[in-house]
Amino acid sequence: MKITFLGGAETVTGSKTLVEIDDKKLLVDCGLFQGIKELRKKNWDQFPINPAEIDVILLTHAHLDHCGYIPLLVKNGFKGNIYCTPPTFELTKIILLDSAKIQEEECEHCNKYEYSKHKPAKPLYTISDVENSFNFFKTLDYKTHFSLFNNVFIEFHESGHILGSASIKINIKGETIVFSGDLGRKNPLILNKMTYFTKTDYVVMESTYGNKEHPELDIKKILFEIVLHTYNKGGNLIIPTFSVERAQELIYLFKELKKENLLPPIPIYLDSPMGVNATQVYFNYLNYLNLNKQDLNEMNEAVQLIKSIEISKAVVKDKKQKIVLAGSGMVTGGRVLHYLKRHIGDAKNTILLVGFQAEGTRGRALLEGEREIKFMGAYHQVKAEVLCINALSGHADQSDLLDWLQHFKVAPKEIYLNHGELHQSNSLCTKIKTTLQTNCKVAKMNTVYDLY
Repeated sequence: MKITFLGGAETVTGSKTLVEIDDKKLLVDCGLFQGIKELRKKNWDQFPINPAEIDVILLTHAHLDHCGYIPLLVKNGFKGNIYCTPPTFELTKIILLDSAKIQEEECEHCNKYEYSKHKPAKPLYTISDVENSFNFFKTLDYKTHFSLFNNVFIEFHESGHILGSASIKINIKGETIVFSGDLGRKNPLILNKMTYFTKTDYVVMESTYGNKEHPELDIKKILFEIVLHTYNKGGNLIIPTFSVERAQELIYLFKELKKENLLPPIPIYLDSPMGVNATQVYFNYLNYLNLNKQDLNEMNEAVQLIKSIEISKAVVKDKKQKIVLAGSGMVTGGRVLHYLKRHIGDAKNTILLVGFQAEGTRGRALLEGEREIKFMGAYHQVKAEVLCINALSGHADQSDLLDWLQHFKVAPKEIYLNHGELHQSNSLCTKIKTTLQTNCKVAKMNTVYDLY
C-alpha cells in the first residue's frame, strides 16, 4: 500500500490523498485549493494521474476544500463511485452548486468588463458539471462495514466537525489505516462526539490547530452580553456567518437564550440562501445531532429563515432593531454586504465576527481595525463597533488531537500529519513524538509513502 498527498499537505486546503492498493487507486477527499492566488492556481494544473484510473473517492465531509474538485475530476474522466455519509451528500450538493454558480457569475462579469487575461474567461466547472457529478455518489451510514474491493473494507465514523463529517477506517488485507478527516472539538455544541479508535496500524491526521489551544469561554454568555450591549445602544447586530455548522450553532445559541428569556424583543434573521438550505439539511438529520425534536422546534421558532430576495430586501430596509446572520463569514460577498452598506457607518450598530478571517478578506480588515473598507464599488467608513468571538472553531485544538491519539491502546506504526500549515504540523509532530513516544511524520506534497 502506498499513499501520496496530492493536496492538504503543508497547507490546510486542497485535501486529496491517493491510496494505492495493488492495482487499485482510491482518493480520500477531492478538494479545491483556496486562499492566496498561488494556491488557487493549482486548481488549474493538470491532475497528477489520469482521473479515469481512480477507482473510488472517499469523502470525509462537505467543505469545499475537501469536495470542491470532484466536478472537475468527473469532467476529466473519473467514472468510479464516490462514498460518503447521507448528510455529507446533501450538503455537498448545496456547496458544489453554489461554487459553480459563483464561478459562472465571476466569468460572466470578467468577460463583460474584459478584465481577465483569458479571452474568454471560463470557470473550472459549471452547474451542469456539478449536477453530472451527483450521479457517482453512493452513501453509507456511520459504522457500516462495507466491502470496497476484494480484501478491502471501509467504515465511516463520526468526527464531530460538521454534520455528516467522518473519520474513515480502511482495512486492507488485515492491516488498517485511519484517516481522521477534520476532527471537531471534544465536546461539540450540536453534533455527536467524535469516534475514538483503539487500534490501527497507520494514521493520517489533520493538524489545523496543531500548536494552539482554544480558549475556554462561556460562548452563550458572551453572545448574550453582545446582544444586550447592542440593543441598549439602539443598534442592529450584524453577524457575517458561515453557512454550514456556524449558522446552525448560532441558531442553537439564540434558541437557548430565548428559552431562558434573556433576549430583547427584536427579531433574529438568517439571510443566506446556502445557510437556509444547509439548516434544513441539519433539521432533516436529527439522528446525526446531539439534539432532540423539541430543540429543533425551538430553533425554528427562535430565528426566521429568509427564503426570498423580496423579504431580504425588506429586512435590509427595515429601520427597526434586529439581529441578522448573513453570508459570507469572511465578508467576501453575499447578502451581508447589503446590511453592511446600510449599517456599517453608524456607531450604534455592531458587527460580530464569529470565525477565522483569512488574510486579504474584508473580515480580516475589520478584525484588524481598518476604518474604511471597499465593497459594492465604493469605500465605506467603519463606524460600527466590531467585536469578535474566537471560541466557536469547529476544529480540534492540540489537546483534542492528542486526546484522540491517546485512545489507541497500541501506538500506530506511523502517524502522518496533513491539513495544517507547516509550523502547525511540525509543532504537533514534535509533541506527539515526545508525549506519545511514537513515530510521526509531517506529510509532504507529492511524496510517495510506502506503508509496507
